[in-house]
Order: sequence, then C-alpha cells, then structure tokens
Amino acid sequence: MKLPVSLCDQELELRNVTLRAGDKLKVKGKIPEDAERFQIDLGCDSSDLALHFNPRFHDEDDGKVIVCNSLCEGCWGYEQRDAYNPFHRGSNVTVTVKVTEEGFEVELPEGHEIRFPDRRGLETLTYVRVKGHFKFTSFKIC
Repeated sequence: MKLPVSLCDQELELRNVTLRAGDKLKVKGKIPEDAERFQIDLGCDSSDLALHFNPRFHDEDDGKVIVCNSLCEGCWGYEQRDAYNPFHRGSNVTVTVKVTEEGFEVELPEGHEIRFPDRRGLETLTYVRVKGHFKFTSFKIC
C-alpha cells in the first residue's frame, strides 16, 4: 500500500556553501499539525554528514524525541537521543545551529540546547539540507 505524501513535506538543499567554526545557521518555520519529523543536516554531501539533527513527533518505540547522529560514507554512527523535545505540532519555531571547534550547539525553543560532537573532524562544511515536515519562512547563514 502506498502512503499519501503530505503536502507539508519540503526540502531545501544547498551545496558548495562554506560553514566553519563560529558560523551559525538559523532556520525559521512552522511545524504542520500532521508533522511526524523533520531534519537539519550539515556535512560534505548527503552520504557524509557531521550533524544529522532529527526531531521526531511520533516514533513507535520512543515517542517524541530528538535524534542526533553522524553519517560517514553512508554508515550511521551511534545515535544521541534527547527525550526532551520542545517542538510542538502547529507551532512556529526557530532553530539555530552554531558550528564550534568541538562540534555543534543547537538552540531550541524554550531555551533548551543540544550539543553534538564533531565526530568527522571536518574544518569546513559544504552541504546543508533541511527536509521533512517543516514549512520554511526564513533561512540564514551568518
């Protein structure tokens, strides 16, 4: 059985960008009422990610969680799961990802922050993707 594709599925993919320690990525948008998940990926390309940031709103095993991971040559690393997920369906949100020497600091709604280490050791990130159940209103690299 083929599942219907939600109208809220969106994808923004940027190649040949330059992100280094000290840079920030700021994404603003709305989480649709029927959202299941969205993701923000930073790395070299879609099969080589230093950060895979993935808020989930319904997962059969875990419920509402945020999963962070890295992807090296198509192989996933160990998942870092945070049970505190301040994202809510139907809400407008801002997510800011700071690139640091040690990794990433992701600023979430309600003042919460997630830190994820740079497992890849990349000095420059050249790939950004925001995908899933998220309606963009603003995207900025600074």
